[in-house]
Amino acid sequence: MASYDNIPELEPNLDGGALHIGIVMSRFNMDICEGLLAACSAALIKHGVKTGNMLLATVPGALEIPLALRKMAMSGKFDALVALGAVVRGDTYHFEVVSNEMANGIARIQLDTGVPIANGVLTTDTDHQATSRMSVKGAEAGECAIEMANLLKQL
Repeated sequence: MASYDNIPELEPNLDGGALHIGIVMSRFNMDICEGLLAACSAALIKHGVKTGNMLLATVPGALEIPLALRKMAMSGKFDALVALGAVVRGDTYHFEVVSNEMANGIARIQLDTGVPIANGVLTTDTDHQATSRMSVKGAEAGECAIEMANLLKQL
């Protein structure tokens, strides 16, 4: 434990060896979502999460992600969850509705259940932006899930 001005501080812990992680992935924009998943699962494995301690559930689109996350969170089987998807701006207001409602749902479930959820859903203006960000965002989501699960165990 480090300290800042004599304030004890919990250090980030990326040891996933004992964790169970649930992943919910949208099938809409599948190429991008599979890129997110590949990076996320590689990061989880890199940090010790066993593939047998991961579960992937896929849903049709981003708006369905929160419902599956809620069910997983309430099951008591997972230390943390990851949401993966891609919402790419179109010519209508639908982008804003999907992006905002999906993000609000994820935040609400996390707060209501106490199970950390890493939001790895890309919201971009173009497919190119999404494909160029998918590897980094997927890996970050996996690491975030591990770090938050370990943090909550210490609090």
